[in-house]
Amino acid sequence: MARPARSASLRARPRVLATPSAPVGGRAKRALDIGLVLLSLLLLWPLILGLVVLLKVMDPGPVLYGHHRVGFGGREFRCWKFRTMVVDGDTVLERHLRENPADAALWKEKRKLVNDPRVTPLGAVLRKLSLDELPQLLNVLKGEMSLVGPRPVVQAELDHYGTSARHYLATRPGLTGQWQISGRSDTTYAERVRLDRFYVTNWSLWRDLRIIFLTIPAVALSRGAH
Repeated sequence: MARPARSASLRARPRVLATPSAPVGGRAKRALDIGLVLLSLLLLWPLILGLVVLLKVMDPGPVLYGHHRVGFGGREFRCWKFRTMVVDGDTVLERHLRENPADAALWKEKRKLVNDPRVTPLGAVLRKLSLDELPQLLNVLKGEMSLVGPRPVVQAELDHYGTSARHYLATRPGLTGQWQISGRSDTTYAERVRLDRFYVTNWSLWRDLRIIFLTIPAVALSRGAH
């Protein structure tokens, strides 16, 4: 998908926290991230390589798509995914929302569509199985994300968090999280914000391990995946 023009909200100065000085979980959470990501890459590299080849064969164009998201303390980073949308996706979405008021209202509420016109046939399969998010393992290694945390958002979405924005900004966004094991797109946006706040205020290493464990059946059964 072509790089989107950055919105006025993203061009605005990021919202940065003065405290805390370190993300929720500190060194213990970071050590868990690094250890499990290295193990995952060791086990999953044949799958990742196969997906790269499949994407190039079935849908010529960029294999990866990087979108600017807000991380710990409001620092912006590029969140990587396997490209699942058509190259001119922004134009396709704008036209679709203009012609379909019901979908426009759904997009405003959830920032997601059940039948997104931008998604390619192969992309729909990757999204259903959450395989499109495998490149985010690199974001975790770089320290921009964690294996577990709030779902990464753009600045415009963070504005909807209200006073709960400070909870989102207190940790690294996650590859998986409380939202992913609690219904994903079947939940409302307000419920997603509540889940993020609950995770941050009740963090423990055991909770991270539990969420990672429960992510496996949630992904395998595609619960709430659109």
